[in-house]
Amino acid sequence: MSPPADLIALARAAATKYALDPALVCAVVEQESSWDTHAIRYEPAFRVHYVAPLGLPPTEEVARSISWGLMQVMGQVAREHGFTGKFLSALCDPPAGLDIGCAALAAKISSADSDIARALTLWNGGANAGYAPQVLARIANYR
Repeated sequence: MSPPADLIALARAAATKYALDPALVCAVVEQESSWDTHAIRYEPAFRVHYVAPLGLPPTEEVARSISWGLMQVMGQVAREHGFTGKFLSALCDPPAGLDIGCAALAAKISSADSDIARALTLWNGGANAGYAPQVLARIANYR
């Protein structure tokens, strides 16, 4: 099944806004959510390690421990990159999630000195050694 053209267009536009390769952003989306705008995943280890020490109200703590939407942006990462929406579930709205996701990905690329494979490993948190090669292999689908 082909990804919806409207979502590809939104991903390309968000990528361009942050001076990212649009094909890379589309490859990340395909890898992370298979273009499912409602994709979410609870990350309990992320919660324990990064979010619980912040002493947040319980609902916000859990919401920041979930990856949301097309790019599977962690709620905590979204907050760190300026997402001020009351509910982190709004990251499932494609324009909102892609905007914050591209901002976060651009920051990872910058911190990796433009080494895309290293930036992708940072994006994934190092949890999957095959993550960067898997995403890089998907780029050709969007050229």
